[in-house]
Amino acid sequence: MFKSFSPYLQKILGNTAWLFSEKILQMVLGLLVGVWVARYLGPADFGLYNYVLAMVGLFAPLAKLGLDNIIVRDLAQDSEQKQEILGTGFVLKAIASSLTTLLVVAVVFFLKPEEQQTQILVGIYALGSAFRAMDVVEYWFQSQIASKYVVWTRNAVYLSMTALKVVMIQAQASLMAFIIILALEQALTGIGLAIAYQRSGEPLQQWRIRWQRAKQLLKDSWPLILSGIVIIIYMRIDQVMLAQMQGAESVGIYSAAVKISELWYFIPISIINSIFPAVVQGKTLGETVYLKRIQKMFNLMAVISYAVAIPITVLSPWVVNILYGPNYGAAATVLTIHIWAGVFVSSGVARETWLTTEGLMTLSAVMTALGAAVNVGLNLLLIPDYGGAGAAIATVIAQIIAAYLAGVFLPQTRMIFWRQTQALFLVGWRLPSR
Repeated sequence: MFKSFSPYLQKILGNTAWLFSEKILQMVLGLLVGVWVARYLGPADFGLYNYVLAMVGLFAPLAKLGLDNIIVRDLAQDSEQKQEILGTGFVLKAIASSLTTLLVVAVVFFLKPEEQQTQILVGIYALGSAFRAMDVVEYWFQSQIASKYVVWTRNAVYLSMTALKVVMIQAQASLMAFIIILALEQALTGIGLAIAYQRSGEPLQQWRIRWQRAKQLLKDSWPLILSGIVIIIYMRIDQVMLAQMQGAESVGIYSAAVKISELWYFIPISIINSIFPAVVQGKTLGETVYLKRIQKMFNLMAVISYAVAIPITVLSPWVVNILYGPNYGAAATVLTIHIWAGVFVSSGVARETWLTTEGLMTLSAVMTALGAAVNVGLNLLLIPDYGGAGAAIATVIAQIIAAYLAGVFLPQTRMIFWRQTQALFLVGWRLPSR
């Protein structure tokens, strides 16, 4: 299929194809079964279901420690130290995951002191998320542009858990059964990644811990931890605030729209994950090659995001009614607004690659913190009067500021802001790279 391209480009395209195959499978099955789950649970229970995911998700950046791109970068630059990088990264993430599980449970006890069911559900899902420490294996395969091993593992677990959800619907199971399935999926994925790493000929027993490496990883990643926290805040705080201010049913309606709006986010993420090593290496080949790759990346993100946002804006009432039925009719308005956040999410994901390569992670944290503050403030202002639609407006504005506009105010990022502008206005294809 890719024989006309250079061997390295063939490897990138092949890796992207593997990532796409995983996400497309999950997108199709996730949409079909997810809609079935939403219809079965109804807006109230579906709202609680998504509140649990949002609450645990808010603390996910603390568990991840911002190490994703840092570990991929270090492995791409010095694969001979992989045992030390992976071993140290795993221990750091395991410690952080355990502490985060305790923290999220404590926060829910504080926010929902009278809601024992909510406390139990959050605790179950948080325990499953602790297995995400084994994601360091995925970083290794990503750095080697060999994601097929990860795809096999995730697909096997995902298919099994999706089938189990269908069984639970047929058995008229309670909400708790579906949360247990989510936790089990996290745990089995972690175990599966460990097995995949072993079967690829890379023994886990050779991993080693070096505290000097740990200090360096944390020194490089702390801005990304902050960035991850604020990104999650303006991606998920809306659901938590909706639950606190308007109840679970409002969250259910809003979440139904967001599921559709964010369904395609795997596309920019998969593309960026595949070309990130090429961008890093492009810097060593000279500024011209490097900047061309950056501009092409922004251009592609803009075209893809517009191709999704424009049709959904027009078709949102029809899409919501077909998928969720009349009980979720109010989700159409939310979807029409929220879908435009994806334009800036895509551009922001691409910009993050440049910031990481340039070692400007601190600026990433500053810009995303600004977006998070705007989102929280607008949620407080808009949710009481406009409910889910107000939360969607807040999300879009926050994304515009954090992923795009903030760049114009900082000298270090002004150049990349103009490249984003060229891409967003669809003129980057014909303008010179410099």
